[in-house]
Amino acid sequence: MAYIQFLGAAGTVTGSKHLIHSGTDSTGKNGFQALIDCGMFQGLKEWRERNWQDTPVPAREIDAVVLTHAHLDHCGWIPRLVKEGFRGPIYATPPTIDLCGIILTDSGHLQEEDARFYNKHKKSKHDPALPLYTLAEAQDALQYFRAVQFEQVQQLCPQVSFRLVRAAHILGSSMVELSLQINGQSRRLLFTGDIGRVCDRQIAPGEVVCSGPTEGETADVLVMESTYGNREHPTDDPRPRLAEVIRQTVQRGGSVVVPAFAVERTQKFLFMLKQLMESGQIPKIPVYCDSPMAIKAVEIFIKHSGEYTDETRKLISQYGSPLQWPGFTFAVTSEDSKKINDSKYPCVIVSSSGMVTGGRILHHLAQRLPDPRNVVMFIGFQAPGTRGFIIKSGAPEVKIFGDMVPIRAQIAVFEQFSDHADTPELLKWLHTFTQKPGVTYLVHGEPAASSQLKDAMTKQLGWNVQLAQWMEKVQIG
Repeated sequence: MAYIQFLGAAGTVTGSKHLIHSGTDSTGKNGFQALIDCGMFQGLKEWRERNWQDTPVPAREIDAVVLTHAHLDHCGWIPRLVKEGFRGPIYATPPTIDLCGIILTDSGHLQEEDARFYNKHKKSKHDPALPLYTLAEAQDALQYFRAVQFEQVQQLCPQVSFRLVRAAHILGSSMVELSLQINGQSRRLLFTGDIGRVCDRQIAPGEVVCSGPTEGETADVLVMESTYGNREHPTDDPRPRLAEVIRQTVQRGGSVVVPAFAVERTQKFLFMLKQLMESGQIPKIPVYCDSPMAIKAVEIFIKHSGEYTDETRKLISQYGSPLQWPGFTFAVTSEDSKKINDSKYPCVIVSSSGMVTGGRILHHLAQRLPDPRNVVMFIGFQAPGTRGFIIKSGAPEVKIFGDMVPIRAQIAVFEQFSDHADTPELLKWLHTFTQKPGVTYLVHGEPAASSQLKDAMTKQLGWNVQLAQWMEKVQIG
């Protein structure tokens, strides 16, 4: 029996991991097994603890991984999979491979740093505290990556092939169209990964890479994200309010702290700051990008210019690489990071992680959250259970490095920066399908979001839509 098993991102918005089993072959032997994505669980403790569990299918029995894009919740568990014995190929687009080279090694490094901190200060109930995987283990996993261009058909075995089509979520992001031969019949499965915004500069300004997923799809089985299944993005331009918040913060002598994903979101925000400064809408105050991974990501973005929007291409042509912009400082070392905290005058600090789950942003927030002159600006989704979610929700304090830090800084939230399509945008894309799938499984969404999107799709499209359950197996064919 051929089947899909949902090993992650089912009932939650993190840990994407879907197993494809091709069924037994003509000799009765166990069939081909592949993972679509291999993400790390983030957020609530009950989810994070699953990162420490072995895969239900032994890693050594998985034949291949096909990766949609380079965010941690889609690729962050790969080093652990290799650590458990996986030795197959990991297929992805060239930009995704380049980004994974920095994201996975940075993840391993941060986990080692966190373990050292908790062991030094005895702030963990585990003795000793251990990293999920190390920097060296992340580097070791990179040898298994294999580049696949968009639209190129890749044969995995006689019964299974796939091609990657544009998802327009982040640089290099793709959907996986998988063809499966079952009893002489071909079945097409489409795994969306994360779906980018529509092609509309007015309601989705600041996009660095081309927007709008590939249209005119068809699939027998669709496995689709539902992150924004119960929300709609604001349709107003965020730049006027963004400029106002920054001006007011500078006037009262405060600084702006921005937790931002190192890939895509940081680059998008820096370009927007540059536009606002050059147009005179905000003062030219110091801007610090405190994320070694974001710095390397800028270099990768410059390398893969074929995916730029016209807006981004024009900005780079006019101002050059962000790494050379006057007044923009990129902190590489920990000493560079510490110098930022010595700065007492108004500035903008952009640092990862985007959900405040770790990284250098913790040090900046620990110092600046208690001061009401400052602003913490959220420009990305905050999963329940993360520090970012706690701060954004209006809590009076938050735990950082084992200590409770009072939250007196102002909080500003901008939903327009999202790289995920919302419900109207998803429905607009689904309307372009040449035929409706036999069944659609919704993944990568909180239960309320997935349920509401299911209702909208059933009502407006008349499709058979199901909510994927963790560890559930669903038969194909």
